[in-house]
Amino acid sequence: MSWELDAVTELMGKIKRLRSSATDRLGRAVKGEPAVLHELLVNGTMTPSQLAVASHNSSGRISTLLSTLEKKGYITREIDPKDRRNILVNLTDAGRGKGEEYVEEMRAMMCWVFQQMGERRTREFVDLIVEFMTYSSLCVPGEPRPTRAQIDAAFAADAGRKD
Repeated sequence: MSWELDAVTELMGKIKRLRSSATDRLGRAVKGEPAVLHELLVNGTMTPSQLAVASHNSSGRISTLLSTLEKKGYITREIDPKDRRNILVNLTDAGRGKGEEYVEEMRAMMCWVFQQMGERRTREFVDLIVEFMTYSSLCVPGEPRPTRAQIDAAFAADAGRKD
């Protein structure tokens, strides 16, 4: 077996073994109520369809999430005055506060993990994740692997980005 295949096998095995309740909670957060509140915080008013796409949820799941958020007083839904076929979803002040709370909780959790890792290893980790994600973004199953020019262009574009 090649070292590359060994690395893939080891990574997948460790991810599966190290999966914890925190990872499960994080997975729910990125698709559940926190994700919807975050999208509304960042983008402002959105339709349920836009929220479903942005939060990677089905239309049925987004409907359930919106009902729950509305009952909690975090969002309002109203008919679009420009097109009565559309529903507009907005954050309430309470929803804005809860969304900001979720963002801060996530930030604090990640800071704690990085403190455990130390500055040098954290910086290396971030650099490696960016490199991995850049390479991964270029690969499409069933299509030819990217050329050196495409790879160089992707890394140049990433280097020029101010996130």
